[in-house]
Amino acid sequence: MIEGVLIEGSVYGIMVLGVLITFRVLNFADMTVDGSFPMGSAIMAVCIIKGLPAPLCFLLAFFGGCGAGLVTSLIHTKLKVPDLLSGILTMTMLYSINLRIMGGRANVSLLRVDTLFRRINELAVPVFGGSWGLVFFCLLAVIVIKVFLDLFFHTDYGLALGALGANPQLIISQGMNPDVLKMSGIALSNGLVAVAGALTSMYQGFADVGLGTGIIVSGLASLMIGELLLRSNKISVHTLRVLLGSVIYRGLMYLARDYGYYIHMTPNDFKLITGLMIIFCILVSRGGILAPRRSKSRKSRKNNGTA
Repeated sequence: MIEGVLIEGSVYGIMVLGVLITFRVLNFADMTVDGSFPMGSAIMAVCIIKGLPAPLCFLLAFFGGCGAGLVTSLIHTKLKVPDLLSGILTMTMLYSINLRIMGGRANVSLLRVDTLFRRINELAVPVFGGSWGLVFFCLLAVIVIKVFLDLFFHTDYGLALGALGANPQLIISQGMNPDVLKMSGIALSNGLVAVAGALTSMYQGFADVGLGTGIIVSGLASLMIGELLLRSNKISVHTLRVLLGSVIYRGLMYLARDYGYYIHMTPNDFKLITGLMIIFCILVSRGGILAPRRSKSRKSRKNNGTA
């Protein structure tokens, strides 16, 4: 169970890092994630079947996701379509594109194909036992991506990208084009999401056109859980807490699958639980649960003062 939580938490944590860029850094509600995630999975599956090397497969998946994000940003910036609708349009179109990538099939199996995860497992099982080899590989991959993002957001371009979501007028006053910045940020976000989808296809042993259904909701849940853990304005803490939130979210889902039958919970209830979890995190982060107590204490102090 622990190995599965760490593997899935790391793999989906890469997706949450992409969601962090759009939802928190750029303040852009991007629904493209539900399409770029299975796109990365589809590209990886097809490339593996064709015998391409793993680094090239990851690179193609990343650029495929970047292309999806670029389409969303172009629809938003050039056609002046609202951000939410832009992502929904791209996500809808990607369903057909992903089917074409997989040759018209809704599902592509990798069970009989030699994948990177299978080779790592064969080498690591005699040494570590279980799936700890995959755990170390996934943790290493997510740490490398986290360090890359931390360094990127400390560059001049990364700082400008971070300022875009908070104060677009500042970017314009500095003579920079906010549309170009937004395009690059959305493209980078969906590129990371596609890489997460590529890793997921190898871990699960198949690529499916419906693999990204509701993935943005789980990404937001992980993002908000992480924000409850650590409070900071540093980008390194931002990236760390969303990764911790991803691991915690996957752990909660594992507990729900393994022990949910005690309260008559089924896998059909997971989306409901995720939605309620997001609402709870929003209330806690805004002080909605604690606000009545604070207002009451203020009122009592005021009465005591007048008395």
